[in-house]
Amino acid sequence: MRLTWYAALRQAWRPGRALLVIPVALIVAIVAVDLVNGPGVHLGPLLIVAPAITAAFAGPGLVALIGALAVAGEVSTVLIEGAAGGTENETHVVALAVVSALIVFFSIVRERHRRQLTKAREVAEIAQHALMRPLPERVGPLRLASVYLTAEQEARIGGDLYAAARIRSGTRLIVGDVRGNGLAAIDTCALVAGAFRAAAHQRAALPELLDFLDNAACFEPTAPDTDVPDPDECFVTAVAVDIPDDRPVVHIINRGHPAPLLLSGGHVIELAAREPALPLGLGGLAHVGGNVESFPFERGDLLLLYTDGLIEARDAGGRFYPLVERVAGWPRTDPAGLITRLREDLTAHVDGRLGDDAAMIAIQRSA
Repeated sequence: MRLTWYAALRQAWRPGRALLVIPVALIVAIVAVDLVNGPGVHLGPLLIVAPAITAAFAGPGLVALIGALAVAGEVSTVLIEGAAGGTENETHVVALAVVSALIVFFSIVRERHRRQLTKAREVAEIAQHALMRPLPERVGPLRLASVYLTAEQEARIGGDLYAAARIRSGTRLIVGDVRGNGLAAIDTCALVAGAFRAAAHQRAALPELLDFLDNAACFEPTAPDTDVPDPDECFVTAVAVDIPDDRPVVHIINRGHPAPLLLSGGHVIELAAREPALPLGLGGLAHVGGNVESFPFERGDLLLLYTDGLIEARDAGGRFYPLVERVAGWPRTDPAGLITRLREDLTAHVDGRLGDDAAMIAIQRSA
């Protein structure tokens, strides 16, 4: 029973409520000074400071409580001092009560907006999990780690995408960056990521999968009077990889995206496309949609997929983030360790102010 009462007391006396000592002390001090000075000097109007301060850290209930105490303090001062002041004292009491009520009203409005914002953030987090499903730590013989960083600190989703799918012969992954930003970019992200998850199991060949995504990148029509980009101007840069279970290789198709990095034997190798291809959504402009290129991917190697928000991040002096240089100087690690190190180093490079969304996936072939 003692523990129950102690826990209840601690819950009731949260740090925010501890600040109530300040407005209560102000009320006591103002009333005491007012009574000491007598009817010649009336400090009652200063009591409005108490509920105003309380509104800065407490909810409507506590603001109303402090407002009531302030009005009670003013009434008690008027009653003790007697008839001196007359109508003026009554005006002070009424004015204090009205202003206190207004402060309570605005506290209620602010609390309602705060709850709506909290609900919106929860919905955004749910949408992010639906769009950017967290990748498992293990998929077949692969170990994975990923992170998604948004440029807007209050945002949860943006214009980058990644997804993974387990197929019969191995694992497929995609990392992409949608042109533009805002709701249109998020909508395209959801469309491409969903199409990849749906078709990765049905298209046996990687080029067929990319052709399907090419048609799905900007599928939805838009009204001419909206701010949504024209379908002809909509595209998604992407890298799709196919990693077989039984062979130490990785098959890559790059559609206008930054080249993946391979960390192998203490070296950092840029897996650049020998035949550059157009981004998804622009495949109709050219007949060549990108050939599959294969690279060695041995046990213990690390493959890093990322979006341009990582390499285009600038520090205060305007210098780009030196990804290859930083990764080459770090000791060999696992996917989770690499992603954690990258996130911390990138945040320090931009001083916590990322200019564009950034998505990263680290993949390692284990035994």
